[in-house]
Amino acid sequence: MNFLQFLLFAKPAQDGEAAGGGGMSMLLMLGAIILVFYFFMIRPQQKKQKQMQNFRDTLKRGDKIVTIGGIHGKITDVQEGTFIIEVEDGTKLRIEKAAVAIDPNAPATKKD
Repeated sequence: MNFLQFLLFAKPAQDGEAAGGGGMSMLLMLGAIILVFYFFMIRPQQKKQKQMQNFRDTLKRGDKIVTIGGIHGKITDVQEGTFIIEVEDGTKLRIEKAAVAIDPNAPATKKD
């Protein structure tokens, strides 16, 4: 008997009868689902965000970067919330620190 048949054939509690522990098992299942979401989705994302923030905080003058938009450049000045980067032909751009995506010197990770 599969799960759907079990749900369809379950006898509802009549007046004066106690429901047989369905509430507790539902709470346990809900708790298990929340734990699975936390450990497989939320926690890894928080870890990745911390690593990116640490990477952005450790950038200094002379480091090469790639922005979220794909612009490659070299940091010429570090300010409170922005970087001044130099791109092709000495053109300088001011970008937000949050716009830095990756370190171009870091090894690329391949996911299969």
